[in-house]
Amino acid sequence: MAIAKTSTGEWLCDFRLDGRDSRRIRKKFLTKGEAIAFEQYHRDEAKKKPWLGEKEDKRRLSELIDLWHRLHGQSLSASKYRLSKLNIVCRGLNDPIASRLTAKDWAHYRDQRLNGKIDNGYHSNPLKWIAQPITVNREQQYLEAVFNELRRLGEWTLPNPLDGIRIFKEKEKEMSWLTDSQIIQLLNACKKYNNEHLTRIVKICLATGARWSEAERLTRSQLSPYKLTFTRTKGGRNRTVPIPRWLYNELAPLQGTLSKPCYQDFVKMLALTDIELATGQKTHVLRHTFASHFMINGGNIIVLQRILGHANIRETMRYAHFAPDHLEEAAELNPVANLVSTR
Repeated sequence: MAIAKTSTGEWLCDFRLDGRDSRRIRKKFLTKGEAIAFEQYHRDEAKKKPWLGEKEDKRRLSELIDLWHRLHGQSLSASKYRLSKLNIVCRGLNDPIASRLTAKDWAHYRDQRLNGKIDNGYHSNPLKWIAQPITVNREQQYLEAVFNELRRLGEWTLPNPLDGIRIFKEKEKEMSWLTDSQIIQLLNACKKYNNEHLTRIVKICLATGARWSEAERLTRSQLSPYKLTFTRTKGGRNRTVPIPRWLYNELAPLQGTLSKPCYQDFVKMLALTDIELATGQKTHVLRHTFASHFMINGGNIIVLQRILGHANIRETMRYAHFAPDHLEEAAELNPVANLVSTR
């Protein structure tokens, strides 16, 4: 049956786009002409977009996320974090049939996230469910990546439902870094806190620009004369960074793991100082401090990229303004540079 009159006098349009196993479409109309036009429209659309005529994919979003994780996601360095984020998104969208997910669904989801109406899975206090634009941007990118990767693997044939949705514009984060006097204050506070592991990790981060987690899990085998090799990095690539002779001499007698985890000790020790950091920054200030002083002292931005392990130079460029000659021509080439004051 394609179009038939019902007992109520309405016209029922009931058809499949391409045979018995293809998608079925049913809708009632007041007139036969409307029913005919409706059927013709959908058949024309199916010719332009062949996937519309395929049998409907009824897998739920949670199934696709699980499939993506098994086939690809588990190989990522931050696989657990990425999976937890995707599960938050899935719950927030009420685990829809993935093929029916639309841009409109996503727009309403992120509106709810920004207004704290969706449980983020980390806090029991709803006031802490409020997400920032950068958060929903990352969630959008993570979900887009799921569909893109499954498409590459031949597990998804439909279009990516998030294609064409623009992310929110993000404000550049304020970046804290320590001055020479603050570095001395920090090292003195470490000594007073009397935790040799804390002091050691702080020194390593300041001397190499390493992330706290990279320094925290260093072992003796990663130390060679005047160099440290960081493995299991965020970017997935090992990198070797030269270190001062005095630091090598401090680390050389140690065996096994060079330090014990002490992130919370750093937070407590920092509270004993008068050092104020930008919101959301704690141990990462050590990495920023290394990079800032490296550029202030005339370091090369490309060399800094390699030391920090940035995959993209754009990440490193945020430190470029610390270079002594950064934009200094502005003082000489501006239109009033050579005017003599008449006062």
